[in-house]
Amino acid sequence: MSVGRPRVGRTNLEMRPVVIETGIVRSAEGSASIAFGDTVVLCTASVENRVPPFLEGKQQGWVTAEYAMLPRSTSTRISWDRSINSGRSQEISRLIGRSLRAAVDMGALGERTVTIDCVVQQADGGTRTAAITGGFVALALAGQHLVSTGQIRSLPLRSPVAAISVGVVGGDVRVDLDYSEDSRAAVDCNVVMNAAGEFVEVQGSAEGRPFSRGQLDEMLSAASAAIDALIARQREAITAATQ
Repeated sequence: MSVGRPRVGRTNLEMRPVVIETGIVRSAEGSASIAFGDTVVLCTASVENRVPPFLEGKQQGWVTAEYAMLPRSTSTRISWDRSINSGRSQEISRLIGRSLRAAVDMGALGERTVTIDCVVQQADGGTRTAAITGGFVALALAGQHLVSTGQIRSLPLRSPVAAISVGVVGGDVRVDLDYSEDSRAAVDCNVVMNAAGEFVEVQGSAEGRPFSRGQLDEMLSAASAAIDALIARQREAITAATQ
């Protein structure tokens, strides 16, 4: 078993400081900037009065997502083409879309498409989980906009959704891994849950030796507690933005 370097300034089950700011992009129906420590992601929600062809005439909406990294969000520059068109970006885009669709009542949304665009401004681990968590805030604000402008009658949301990374580093379960921890984790896992404590998606893999059922249970328990705290932060941000 490897020995992990101790964390500086937080316990193994403590998240990095989380900061959510809303109304960042005035032209978008909803927007939020979210920081998990040094990871910063800008999320916007854009509403269009159309749906994909497979939903036309079905009186329900759709939520999709796009994810990209600012070329200098990492230690070396990434070209826009490689950031946007990489298999990693496309996989994360699909994950964000799946996660946020779980939060939406598509019938209440009507024949509209909400696109969540997530741009990583600074990357230090956990970019996809920050994008999901901030993306929900932008989505909720777009829903509030549709209600306040009389386009729909009720907020088309089922339950808040948030996400967090967990892993095993040096034999210890840790929450919200930064890049230095993620790069040497024996187990890396991303967990998406809603406010009811239900799982939307769990992505986990062993980087070396397989992990036990006990370690998985410990990681899921730690993730659940962190997501409860994140959902509370989301609600605070949305309430403050709509008062």
